[in-house]
Amino acid sequence: MKTLTVDLEGPVPVYEQIRSQITALVSLGALSPGDRLPSSRDLARDLGISVGTVQRAYRELEATGAVVSRRRTGTVVAVPEHGTSEADQRSFAARATELVAHGRALGMDDSVILDVVTGLLQQHDGPTDG
Repeated sequence: MKTLTVDLEGPVPVYEQIRSQITALVSLGALSPGDRLPSSRDLARDLGISVGTVQRAYRELEATGAVVSRRRTGTVVAVPEHGTSEADQRSFAARATELVAHGRALGMDDSVILDVVTGLLQQHDGPTDG
């Protein structure tokens, strides 16, 4: 698995940083259904944070159906029950990568790019044809 990083001084809670990074790795195809995540203890040790923080991130992921936790197998990426296919997610990720590169080429920093995308998402209440 790609190495996760956390900003202990940042405004985003550490468990949310972990949750969002794992969600992104799944969306990008870097983590596939059935892939095992590090144990809470191992990830906490690697990141220098408490085990409870990692467990909270994993609980949040499990609540959304992104992962499944079991005693003997640990926490694994769940098989999606519905939604977009892996190929569609990879295609979208490729287009998003182009968008980010374009924004950076225009001199935008990541927070501005994220603000633009967040604003666009907030303008649309649901799925649209497009």
